[in-house]
Amino acid sequence: MILRISSLLFLFTLLTAVYAVKFDLTSDRNPKPKCIWNFASAHSLVIVTANVPGEPDQQVDIQILDGSERGNVYLSKKDVRGEARLAVTTHESADVGVCLTNRYTGSGNPRVVRSVELDVDIGADAIDYNAIANQESLSILEVEMRKLEAVTKEIVEEMGYLQKREMRMRDTNESTNQRVKVFSVLIICGTIGLGVWQLVHLRSFFKRKYLID
Repeated sequence: MILRISSLLFLFTLLTAVYAVKFDLTSDRNPKPKCIWNFASAHSLVIVTANVPGEPDQQVDIQILDGSERGNVYLSKKDVRGEARLAVTTHESADVGVCLTNRYTGSGNPRVVRSVELDVDIGADAIDYNAIANQESLSILEVEMRKLEAVTKEIVEEMGYLQKREMRMRDTNESTNQRVKVFSVLIICGTIGLGVWQLVHLRSFFKRKYLID
């Protein structure tokens, strides 16, 4: 029993993922967004922790959105300085992007670099299980089992999302192939028709010149 529990806990450590990155954000008067994308299931809690050191003549804006067909924009925060903690709940299963821009507001050289630390917790990683354990008086093992259950559910939902996306891409490919086939047939028919017309035209021309009967 203890060995089985230990195996489950080890599996949990393999399944959990931490999306923490540190990168440089170059300022510009018309900056292009730099986005970090991660998959999130529908109705998942997403917590974004950004550490943006304050610099003069630079304005860092953060936007959280998804890559669904609706293009949901969950949150927009302008002029982020210091440590900012942002939380949203997703509407549907899709890739969720955290996009940052660094706008230069000064009068000198706009190409200034600022280092940004970004930590994204999604689903089970964003839940405070210590608070749940204290509230529901759960043991350590029960808390770990609750985490495993949440992670397993997320994996199943992500696999379902990937399967649906694969089906959409396959339908798109089949539709494109069908259109290519129809277009190819039309080109062949047009080429044959043009060849026949040229033969008829040449025959008529040679007859007028008395070169053939």
